[in-house]
Amino acid sequence: MSSPYAALRIPEFRLFVTARVCVTMAIQIQAVVVGWQVYEITKDPLSLGLIGLAEAIPSIAVALYAGHVADVVPRKRIILVGLATLLLCSAALLFFTTNLGAFVFQWGVVPIYSVIFLSGIARGFISPALFAFMPQLVPRDVFPNAITWNSTLWEFAAIAGPAIGGLVYGFAGITAAYTVDVALVAAGLLLAMAIAGKPVPPSTEEQGVVEKIKAGLRFVFHNKIILSAISLDLFAVLFGGAVALLPIFADEILKVGEIGLGFLRSAPSLGAVLMAVYITHHPIRQNMGKTLLWAVAGFGGCMIVFALSQNFWLSLAVLVISGAFDCVSVIVRSTLLQTLTPENMKGRVSAVNYIFIGSSNEIGMFESGVAARLLGVVPSVIFGGCMTLGVVAATAWLSKSLRELQRVA
Repeated sequence: MSSPYAALRIPEFRLFVTARVCVTMAIQIQAVVVGWQVYEITKDPLSLGLIGLAEAIPSIAVALYAGHVADVVPRKRIILVGLATLLLCSAALLFFTTNLGAFVFQWGVVPIYSVIFLSGIARGFISPALFAFMPQLVPRDVFPNAITWNSTLWEFAAIAGPAIGGLVYGFAGITAAYTVDVALVAAGLLLAMAIAGKPVPPSTEEQGVVEKIKAGLRFVFHNKIILSAISLDLFAVLFGGAVALLPIFADEILKVGEIGLGFLRSAPSLGAVLMAVYITHHPIRQNMGKTLLWAVAGFGGCMIVFALSQNFWLSLAVLVISGAFDCVSVIVRSTLLQTLTPENMKGRVSAVNYIFIGSSNEIGMFESGVAARLLGVVPSVIFGGCMTLGVVAATAWLSKSLRELQRVA
């Protein structure tokens, strides 16, 4: 049996995950601060959903082309350009909070949405490049361990980010919070620069950009296991998440303020880290399909309980448990994608996955805002949790290949 720390013994993988931790913390800090800032300006739940939409539209628009680029251009180059763009966006948000930049708010929250739109383009290119670059840093037999550590450390950053964002914003103000955001993105960019570039894998036989993109789509839609797994998470994340509405829960229902919001945002990631550490030492080796289905169902159930809770500690505990379920889902899906996808198609397949999963987070934020406006905050989250359970039941019934999947290796 390989060591639980095999991937971490590889220097370039350590640089990679440390850079990702820095950038993820920055993104999480920015999300907390932007959400609270926009809600303070507008007092409108729909405005929180529009933050997600402002990022999802450009991400989706560029994703397929970005996946193609990640298969034909050195992946490190794409990552560096993307991180430099995110650094520019963070610096712009910081500038808006200074005396010189405050004039932009004569247009309300439009300047904030504009920056988020640009960052969405950058993240649309970064995501497939990161997915495809990571396997080039470790031997194939270390893939499962690297995936688990990548998820574990990402979740750690997702814990620390919201907590730091809420604390710094609450005690030192918005300018200080955005300053930390800028510093972390800059650190991630410097760490990524220290990783040696890797060669582009041999190209697939298709000619032209459009044909190569079509080949990636065909691969996903003809592979029933991959298609079922990412479809399941697409609808679960689309309907089941309550992250966009956490500022309202923190302010009006649980009454814990921006510091409490930081802890609420970090709670799912705490559960995910605990679960990821457990999986690192006890890998999922069998019943992968049923494990994925039960994990997503558990996540949906947690959202229903969270919506009904009016106690901060119960809400916090339920979010921790939801994060543990979500971590199982992420690790199983990532293992399927990395193991079943050829090296020279990883960018394109990752791009399809990003459209299904990554952007569904942002579109899910918009759906949450619309549903909260139409149904009310609590009923909208209950509705989302019920829809998630329905999607799991439908997937279990329709996808025999996923339901009976034992392992991939």
